[in-house]
Amino acid sequence: MHGSLTYGRYGVADPDRTRTLFGQTMGLVAITAGFFALGSYAGRNLTHGAAIVAYIAAFVCLLIMRFTVRHSATASTALLLVFGVLIGLALSPTLTYYAATNPRILWQAGGATALFVAAFGTIGYLTRRNLFWLARISFFALLALIVFGLVLVFVRIPHGSLIYSAIGLVVFAGLTMVDFQRLRRSQGLNSAPLLAASIFLDALNVFLFFLRIFSRQGR
Repeated sequence: MHGSLTYGRYGVADPDRTRTLFGQTMGLVAITAGFFALGSYAGRNLTHGAAIVAYIAAFVCLLIMRFTVRHSATASTALLLVFGVLIGLALSPTLTYYAATNPRILWQAGGATALFVAAFGTIGYLTRRNLFWLARISFFALLALIVFGLVLVFVRIPHGSLIYSAIGLVVFAGLTMVDFQRLRRSQGLNSAPLLAASIFLDALNVFLFFLRIFSRQGR
């Protein structure tokens, strides 16, 4: 992600360019959320098999974005929106289930996610300390969380789902702070689509963790 961004004496990006990048990135996050909602609605009758295919295709889009972001912001933005639709299709069976059984949980999880991302995103964006150390810890913690999730598939652990969700929120609190600091320190406007994808994924995972937590409370 290269650009002509100028830096001051302490390596802080030009404030005007930073504000522009912030606006573009958060605008793309909002648009991606809209396409996600569109995909979720379109796939409300989707089978679980088709949802898995959509899930795989969504992450193929993310992989391709890592190559296109250096060359074409337009192509990267298009891939981001396709990703939003595909991940919406992939999660549509889950969201449809909650909408049919207890729609209040969706609103609760959505509100909690908005507050969570706003809080930790603000901390990450405003902090002056380099969060590279947190990025490394969060990455390895995410790998451990994935392994723990696989264990839960085969081994019954008391309150395992709640523990998994609580740890997940801690991990994504770190990742959210890191991504918002990346947003402030990014070197070019072309990075907006990839940053938006990262922030959207942070919010989406947080939303799914809150869904797990609130669904247990509703039982």
